[in-house]
Amino acid sequence: MHQLHRRSGRCATVAERARAVRPALQASHDLKIPSIDHFSYLRTVILRCRSSLYCSRKQGAATMKTPPSRPLPVFLTVVVVLLAAPAVVAAWSKGTATFYGGGDASGTMGGACGYGNLYATGYGTATTALSQSMFGNGASCGQCFQIACDAQTDSRWCRGWGATVTVTATNLCPPNYALPSNNGGWCNPPRVHFDMAEPAWLQIGVYQGGIIPVLYQRVMCSKQGGVRFTITGFNYYELVLISNVGGSGSVASAWVQGTSTNRVPMSRNWGANWQSLAGIAGQALTFGVTTTGGQTIVFQNVVPPNWVFGMSFMSNLQFTY
Repeated sequence: MHQLHRRSGRCATVAERARAVRPALQASHDLKIPSIDHFSYLRTVILRCRSSLYCSRKQGAATMKTPPSRPLPVFLTVVVVLLAAPAVVAAWSKGTATFYGGGDASGTMGGACGYGNLYATGYGTATTALSQSMFGNGASCGQCFQIACDAQTDSRWCRGWGATVTVTATNLCPPNYALPSNNGGWCNPPRVHFDMAEPAWLQIGVYQGGIIPVLYQRVMCSKQGGVRFTITGFNYYELVLISNVGGSGSVASAWVQGTSTNRVPMSRNWGANWQSLAGIAGQALTFGVTTTGGQTIVFQNVVPPNWVFGMSFMSNLQFTY
């Protein structure tokens, strides 16, 4: 794990940013700006407005009847500025994040999903390892997550305000039971933790922080080109890496059929590698793949009959969900 460093810098809180815009608002409206301490009054006014106790309809638009000493336009502006962000954030889930792999992410190559050279396979440096509770024995390989630093929990090591980064799961962050979960054993179950490639992590965190609280959500994966099939192993034991999967990103099931054989179900061997025990060498191959999003695509004759073990084949089809 990375040695943690500390420094005094931190990001501005919501309240601090609101105070910063008060002079500009006051100048533009020529009105008295309420302080942050007036939240209780604001909430009461809005709730009463919603219950129609202080609202009326005039020329098709709702107007609020408030005491003359409390100007309505400024109240609504302050409420929108200060409360909009928490309303969006509430729909996300909480976790933590560290980084690994060096400034060029060269240390993230390979990994428990089996994608190999992440530069060559299109994943680049926007990748992450998942804690054991998230990895699901490889079922989460290829899934995409949008991640933001959780400034409400601790803003000291957040970079910018509202910055997010989207990463693809390509590796496992293994548990370290020799360390407590709150002090080094970041990937111990049941923790939700992302060990991100350093270039991706630095888009939302300050290097000296080492570990930051984050907010995250699953998002659809956007990939260049079609789904890729890489065949290794030997006849009657074919290992097929299914990569560059868009949409939900992860594969739920797969089957293979040769031009001279029947359709054969495949099973997950490890990571994103699926195995077949059929004798399909020397045949053109068709794969059927269903993602965890429920979309199924049949890749008809995506592998020509003259293939050999170790070759990769890019299809012209891609998942959308």
